[in-house]
Amino acid sequence: MKLFPLPRKAVPLAVGGVLALGIGGVLVACAGSGSSDSADRKAAAPANAGAAKGAPQLRIVDPYIPQPSSADVAAGYLIVQNDGDTADRLLSVASPLSGEVMLHQTSGNSMQHVPGLDVPAHGKGVLARGGNHIMFMSPNKAVKKGDTVPLTLTFQHTGPVTVQVPVLGVTERPGDAPTAGTPASTAPGGAAPAPETSSAAPAADHPGHAGH
Repeated sequence: MKLFPLPRKAVPLAVGGVLALGIGGVLVACAGSGSSDSADRKAAAPANAGAAKGAPQLRIVDPYIPQPSSADVAAGYLIVQNDGDTADRLLSVASPLSGEVMLHQTSGNSMQHVPGLDVPAHGKGVLARGGNHIMFMSPNKAVKKGDTVPLTLTFQHTGPVTVQVPVLGVTERPGDAPTAGTPASTAPGGAAPAPETSSAAPAADHPGHAGH
């Protein structure tokens, strides 16, 4: 007599500040409390655990947009973590905030468009201040701290992934403590994040557009 295993359903799984969107999905991790942030990231299950063996397993970590200091441009940052055995590549970015969303690279005082971002197997692709980053050219509306912006990332193997990106203060980053008088629940993720160890103001990606 043959025994057949019962089918298992994929269910959303919340681990600390990390929400797993189910089999075949992508994890979006925002900064949580300082004491549990590292543990949450390590404990998070691969987003596409049901995918073919060796496929990319992506997590979108700490996406954010600093509140723009200019109406002409806005910048976005995030980390793409790949826990899979196969590399992937970010090919394009798109958002209803702008008809022209691009990947840029900053080197010294110069900046140029880049066609994509490699995400190595068991590694990460980083979009951060002072390096590769997302640029929203001529935003069609003003955004301020507390807003969220939909952003669609299209990968070579994983395909399109849409995340909601929070708008932070001009010099804030995920993990910063709320400012005095600000309830902890208003911080990204609904919990009070741990303060950064460095208090240095971030460098601007574009001269004349501080905070981007």
